[in-house]
Amino acid sequence: MKFWIKHSLPGRVRVRYDKSQVTSRQAALAAELLSTQDGIKSASVNCVVGSFLIYYDDSVLSEKHIQALFMALSEKYLQNQELLDAVEEPQEKESLLFNLAVMTAEHYAKAFLPFYIRLLLRVVSLCPRIARGLLRVAEGQVFHSEVLDSAAIAASLLAGDAGTASNINFLLNVGDAIEEFTKKKSYGDLADRLLSKNDKVQLVEVGADNKRVEKSVPLNLVKKGDLVAVRTGGVIPVDGTVASGEALVNQAAITGEPLAVEKRQGASVFAGTLVQEGEIFVETRAVGSQTKVQGILSMIDSSQQLKVSSQVRSENLANQLVKCNFLLSAATFLFTGSLRKVMATLMVDYSCAMKLAAPIAVLSAMKEAAENGIIVKGGKFLEEASKADTLVFDKTGTLTCAAPRLSKIHSFCKKSDDELLALAACLEEHFAHPIAEAIVQAAKERGLLHPEEHAKVEYIVAHGIATSLNKKRLLIGSRHFIFDDEKCQAPKELEAVQKSALENGESLLYLAEEKRLIAAFAINDPLRQNAARVIQALRVSGITKCAMITGDDEGAAKNAAASAGVDHYVSRALPEDKVSFIEKEKKNGRKVVMVGDGINDAPALSAADVGIAMGNAADIAGETADISLPADSGLEGLLKVRGLGSALMERIDLNNRDIVAVNTALMFLSLFGAITPSAAALLHNASTVMFGARAMKPFLGTKASRETNGQPKSAGRPGSLGLPTAGEA
Repeated sequence: MKFWIKHSLPGRVRVRYDKSQVTSRQAALAAELLSTQDGIKSASVNCVVGSFLIYYDDSVLSEKHIQALFMALSEKYLQNQELLDAVEEPQEKESLLFNLAVMTAEHYAKAFLPFYIRLLLRVVSLCPRIARGLLRVAEGQVFHSEVLDSAAIAASLLAGDAGTASNINFLLNVGDAIEEFTKKKSYGDLADRLLSKNDKVQLVEVGADNKRVEKSVPLNLVKKGDLVAVRTGGVIPVDGTVASGEALVNQAAITGEPLAVEKRQGASVFAGTLVQEGEIFVETRAVGSQTKVQGILSMIDSSQQLKVSSQVRSENLANQLVKCNFLLSAATFLFTGSLRKVMATLMVDYSCAMKLAAPIAVLSAMKEAAENGIIVKGGKFLEEASKADTLVFDKTGTLTCAAPRLSKIHSFCKKSDDELLALAACLEEHFAHPIAEAIVQAAKERGLLHPEEHAKVEYIVAHGIATSLNKKRLLIGSRHFIFDDEKCQAPKELEAVQKSALENGESLLYLAEEKRLIAAFAINDPLRQNAARVIQALRVSGITKCAMITGDDEGAAKNAAASAGVDHYVSRALPEDKVSFIEKEKKNGRKVVMVGDGINDAPALSAADVGIAMGNAADIAGETADISLPADSGLEGLLKVRGLGSALMERIDLNNRDIVAVNTALMFLSLFGAITPSAAALLHNASTVMFGARAMKPFLGTKASRETNGQPKSAGRPGSLGLPTAGEA
């Protein structure tokens, strides 16, 4: 690839390339490959001018490193058809100014045509607008903005002023074009912001010895025919066929079925559905990146139905004001008999701006949330979160750090600490939960290998894991699971261990073999540094009750609750206990927000008025939640959600008041002859654009947005696509 640096700043570089040597799809692939490299925050390409825009961490990379990465983009990658098929063909962006210029030129060029051709074109352009109005009337929607528009054109024609009717129709077409472009841009901007290029899947490859080897790869590089593994709590990333394994799959997102369906070998599965229990290996039928795109677009479509109360009020007000237009026009004709004055009352309506500005404001708020790493599934949830008075927190991974640490291993058998840790890591590595990650990470730090020699792993939600090794049943999980459910035998020394853990605020993870406890792992899960401060700030914002409900032991729960400053806590809770607590609060008239991150939090997230998932939450929690927070900001995202919700409602209400004031003024100026009906229509369209633009303005203007210039950070890893790291290149 022939390239050269066009412009460079610390952390930002623009690189030009020879368009004659590189296709647009190859350029898109190059951007994908670059974005996965260590130190690259984002990489985008403009195929029209032939340039890449790279944002990078200047503490990790330099301009020379960027050049080295481009030099490494050889035909080995850019000519690889499988990689090329995994990326989408870049689309040229639509230009509003160009479209408006073409419309204007076509409109005024008609004046130079012969009279009969000009008349024919005028009829062709006016008839659709009038026909739409008549269709609304036939449907019983007499007080609709399209009826108002067609009435204004009809009044001009009845007054014998075909030129004015044509001008009015032209201005209405301009308004429609602006409205469509603005909506499409807001929709597209949000979709672009939500689409992650770094989603990972477990790709299964068969080695030379016929053993299956799993590796984590970006979703967009999964090809047709690839085998991917999905386990309990995971979201199926592709459309495909089950090659082996069996699982209960919740397909509510696709089919609406409330109950999970059993899937075995040969069954079809779909992207976006959830594996509630079990393990399956799926042969890809449709590329994962494409199904992900459709999922995002479906989510945005659905979000449009989840309207905030201010948006609903504005739509109802707009419909009522259309009636006022007709009543005023009827009164004007009755008292003056002037069709010109009637046109003045019909040329300006309130519904265009109101029905445009409100949804754009919602999409803009969702986009700004996404810029801060917050995924919102509908404006309604921003509003509900801003009005909430009760917050319910999970503990592990929510109020406490997302990466708890193993502090001590208590052995109750002849095995060494390393043997016990390797055994526990072998079981826990299959599941994405902070406690499991602490065990696996501790094993890695000690350099322990833990080959999978056990049988199929069974995950019991909110309790633990069961399997067998050397014909012996192994269990690992909570105290409730090991001693209450499985009736395992506890050694005498356990009481002292539990007392010590209670005093130190540690959680205990128990490992049992053949109904006998063989080890207890003490997990130190420190409170997030900002937890107490955020909770205090939330109280100032209007939260009157904070509760923490956890499955952890009393000591860990008590210490965490005291440090965080919550009002109430419940320890050793099951998922159904969290749901019961939330339902009770809702019955007492409270508006409840649930914040969690684990598989066992999913029912509570669904039961709350608003479910909020923490960053790095289990897939099923993220899918169930209404809002997902970023992984790097912890609980700070809650404050941004509250602020965005309040600002959104204020923005919509302010726009509604100003829309009524401006359009009423234009109507009366035209009615009393101060401006012509055409001028009123032009100013009306201009004000609609103004209110649409104001609806798109930032709500918070957060520091995070300014620092990244709206660019998402890449979570890629060095060399993850086979491209050398900057140092190697």
